[in-house]
Order: sequence, then C-alpha cells, then structure tokens
Amino acid sequence: MPELKILNNKEIKEIYAMIEEQWGAKLKLEYGFLKNNKNRIFVVSKDISKIDFGKLRLNSAGMYFCETDKIGIRLSIEGSQIAGPHAKKNFVELNEEETKSWLRGDNLEKECDGCSGFLILKRGNDFLGTGKYTNSKILNYVSKARRVNAI
Repeated sequence: MPELKILNNKEIKEIYAMIEEQWGAKLKLEYGFLKNNKNRIFVVSKDISKIDFGKLRLNSAGMYFCETDKIGIRLSIEGSQIAGPHAKKNFVELNEEETKSWLRGDNLEKECDGCSGFLILKRGNDFLGTGKYTNSKILNYVSKARRVNAI
C-alpha cells in the first residue's frame, strides 16, 4: 500500500471547507495535495501526479501543510503562514512576552472572546502556527525540534 495518497478535487475541497469553517479563510492554492497514513497533508507541485507512487515508499513529500483528525484541522507553522493572512476569525495577536513564551514551547494563558478550536497565532505580520484554545488557555503544538531556547 502506498504511504502517500494524492488527494482528488473533492478531498481538496473538503480541506478548503474545513479551513474556511475554522478561520473564515477562503483559499485556492495552485498545488497538489498528498496525505500520509497519519492524516498529515502536504502541498507539492501538481507535477507530482507524474510519479508512480507504487514503486516508492514515502511518508512525506513537499511542505507539511496541516493535519486532520476527529477534532478538526490543525495547520502547521507554514500552513498558518499561508492561511493566516486570509483568516477572519479564530486568530490572536500576541505581545512580545507571549511570543517569546510561545516560541519556547509554553502554553499561553490568554482570553480570546468568540474563539474556539484551533487558533492561528501572530505577532505583527509574522504567523507563528496554531494552538488549541480551551479554558482560557492556548495549548502549544510546536515540536521540540522547532522550539527556540535562546530567547
């Protein structure tokens, strides 16, 4: 069984619909979408369709964009940088101290009126990824490898 599946137009539209529902962002990207067996979605050049995946054993290709599961859609840092400028809801602006804390991998205590589910976090024009908002707390999903310890 191939480890990566090329998503068809219907499946891509479902991802766009999830993004629009969660963040109010209308996207139309000129990329192909791949999904691995862990429900991670990657964006790649549309030329990927010329490759015979039956002869390859890959678990990722291109840029990691998001992950989907039973609790919704969670954008990667790069995914938040693509969708963030179009977001109309469920995003929060961080101050300098909150930004430093977030980049270190800490959860944030922060009120966000009208927010639910996964939030896009930003500082000025920089998009920092997504976190799960629950009980006035934003849970950090930044992997340990991408955290910044020096700030």
